[in-house]
Amino acid sequence: MIRAGSENGLGWAAAWQIARRDLNARFKGLRLLLVCIFLGTAALAAIGTLTAAIERELESSGQELLGGDLEVEIWQRDLSEEERAELGRYGTLSGGYRLQAMASSASAAAPVGLKAVDARWPLYGTFTLANGSESAPPLGNEAYLAQGALDRLDIAVGDSFEIGTMTLRAAGVIGTEPDKLSEGFQLGPTVLVARDVPERAGLIQPGSLYQSKTRIAFDDSAQDPETVEEALTQAFPDAGFDFRSRDRASPGADRFVQRMSDFLTLVGLAALVIAGIGIAGGVSSYLDQRRQSIATLKVLGASSRDIVRIYALQIAVAALVGSLAGLAVGVLVTPLLAGALDGLLPVDSGLVIEPAPLLLAGSYGVLVAFAFAAAPLLRARGFPAMALMRSRIVPIARDRRALMATGIGLAAICALALVTTAQPLLTGGFLLGAAAALAALAALGLFLQWAARRVPRPSNPLLRSALANIHRPGAPTGALVTALGFGLGAFVLLAAIQSAIDGNIESRVPQEAPDYFVIDVPTEGEARFAELVTGAFPQAETRTVATLRGAVLAFGPEGAMQQTADLEEIPEGAWALRGERGITYADAPPPGSRVVEGEWWSADHDGEPLVSIDADFAEAAGLEVGDMITIGILGTKRDARIANLREIDWESMGFNFTMVFSRNAIADAPHKLAATIDLPDNADTRARGELLRALVREFPSSSVIEVGDVLKQARTILEQVGLATFAAAAVAVLAGLAVLMGAIAAARASRTYDTVVLRVMGASRRQILGLQLAEYGLIAGALALVALALGSALGWAIITQLFEFDWLPDWGAVLAVLGVGLAIVIAFAIGGSLPLLRAKPAQALREL
Repeated sequence: MIRAGSENGLGWAAAWQIARRDLNARFKGLRLLLVCIFLGTAALAAIGTLTAAIERELESSGQELLGGDLEVEIWQRDLSEEERAELGRYGTLSGGYRLQAMASSASAAAPVGLKAVDARWPLYGTFTLANGSESAPPLGNEAYLAQGALDRLDIAVGDSFEIGTMTLRAAGVIGTEPDKLSEGFQLGPTVLVARDVPERAGLIQPGSLYQSKTRIAFDDSAQDPETVEEALTQAFPDAGFDFRSRDRASPGADRFVQRMSDFLTLVGLAALVIAGIGIAGGVSSYLDQRRQSIATLKVLGASSRDIVRIYALQIAVAALVGSLAGLAVGVLVTPLLAGALDGLLPVDSGLVIEPAPLLLAGSYGVLVAFAFAAAPLLRARGFPAMALMRSRIVPIARDRRALMATGIGLAAICALALVTTAQPLLTGGFLLGAAAALAALAALGLFLQWAARRVPRPSNPLLRSALANIHRPGAPTGALVTALGFGLGAFVLLAAIQSAIDGNIESRVPQEAPDYFVIDVPTEGEARFAELVTGAFPQAETRTVATLRGAVLAFGPEGAMQQTADLEEIPEGAWALRGERGITYADAPPPGSRVVEGEWWSADHDGEPLVSIDADFAEAAGLEVGDMITIGILGTKRDARIANLREIDWESMGFNFTMVFSRNAIADAPHKLAATIDLPDNADTRARGELLRALVREFPSSSVIEVGDVLKQARTILEQVGLATFAAAAVAVLAGLAVLMGAIAAARASRTYDTVVLRVMGASRRQILGLQLAEYGLIAGALALVALALGSALGWAIITQLFEFDWLPDWGAVLAVLGVGLAIVIAFAIGGSLPLLRAKPAQALREL
């Protein structure tokens, strides 16, 4: 007899001795729990570690990434002496220019991103060459080039090349630019030159498109960048400054990290939800396998509390091993995810250990294990030995306390998720959605049982038996429906996300686009420009538009206009209020635009200055036809009334402007033209090169941008996002597969006796397999549409709400993947049924 260690039964030490002796070294029976905990913990560990590492790098290296404590950026002009003196009060200044330019050699011409810096650059960090040596900024006619620029120009270090009207010498190959990430998307490889080179080369002229960037290294390291930003805005409200601080050195990277973090967190929570279902099924199956051991312990005097302690310790060991393995794999997998995002984000490609996210992932693992294991544990504790021994034919009833324990565990998981997330509304919405999905699947399971009882009995005995198995007492239909629903939904989710990203690559990176964009074409050279292009390619098409830069200074109804500088936060979607934007004037609606409200002005309009604005921007900013906009151009104010709203096709790869003015509103401001060149499909490569060199000779201050390179960069970025998304979503699919196997394994024990009885009555192996296939086929077939809706809905939310992409899934691919999921279910059903055929009838009947 078992001797109790106290009045309350066995102590924890005695319970551990029994648990340890009964626990299989290979965790037989608890492998599903271990695998599910492993997958969920590994996903959260990798997600948390990667996100924390990137955020830490962005925060700790903000000064280096930006190249200063604060950056003041302005278009088409440099700082005035007064502005420079005001900035100089706060610390050391380093200024320069960023612009597109054309570089040419004796044999080639190529667009480059020209970066002109002064002798103080970089204020933070170290500039190195490709050979690893540190270097000072270039001086005089020296230039440092990215390897891509050398390759495109077909030159080597020491050779000469031209930019604008100036001859430069390639002094070295760029290795590390400390502020490269904050520079953003570039239309060509970098060429680093001295600050005065753009002016000496004739590239900076009235109306030219260029940026001046001035960085400040504060004398007082405790100086708050936001305070300085507010002071400069108040001192120069109409200057059109665009600020960036060390705390947000790369806003694009910050937004990307936040969206990826939100997505990956949802994936981790989804993996945990699915893993929890697998854990519940796995523990139920394990305790069912240990039915006789539990009954024996009770006969020998073990109390219900002793049973809970013994098997809770076994589950705790399996959960701990699974969690530790998941944490280790999560850390090991982080470099792979970092490699997938290489070039997009600043993250160490080596091993990164972040204690906080690892502790959080481990906590989730333990909580999920016990939340979903509590119900089967508590159900087993409250019944006498004989009930346990007869549970093959008399299923153990549900325990109200078990449901309460599961509810408490789930509440703890939800509380932890909401407390630790940066997006509580998003996480809360997901948790509510997961709960609704679970409730819907549970209701569907009950409906399937109800329908199976009431449908006419088919004449085929296999189908008749399959229907009976769905609704008979103790049938695992509810667990199977939940597991299959989430498992198949994970397949649909993965296919929907991946195909939607592929669809965005195809639509956002169009196959049909102009061959070249050209900027800074002199207005007086428009006819000569077209003559050069058509002279080389008579069938070529060109289009030119005026290009200026302007910042919205005020907007709203006349007499009640809102000052942009007074806004505490830019409204969501009103991005055109942030800094300077490209603007133009036109006599007719631009191609790719459609007026949806108001009227376009006449070609000879000479009345009140008018403007046409993007309808989406107008909605976000609260603007209507008849309202006013004040815009700053080169330090001067221009007022215009909103004449109409336009719907813009942003994917047309043409000239798309949020604001298009009437000619009399801004045409007198210094400006140049931008142009597109669309060459014939069969245009010869050599002739293309000759055209580029001719344009460089004729218009040395203009810049030609090859659209193919831009599309290639955009496609690469989207493919990197797609790869990271695929890797993350695959975790949910793996968890779904584990749950599918677990659900089939959990049902196997209850099917052993049924199978033996059928075999004794003369059923063949083929008939038994057919029966299993029919049952799982009916359930999976009924769930196919549910899984399609569930996976598609979650995929839509991720694609449209998190990534703000268009919802463009390939439904053929989605349905094909769903079909593969159904095939896997059938394959698992066959695999899970094979052990049933090996059960010995005599032994199974003796266990009854």
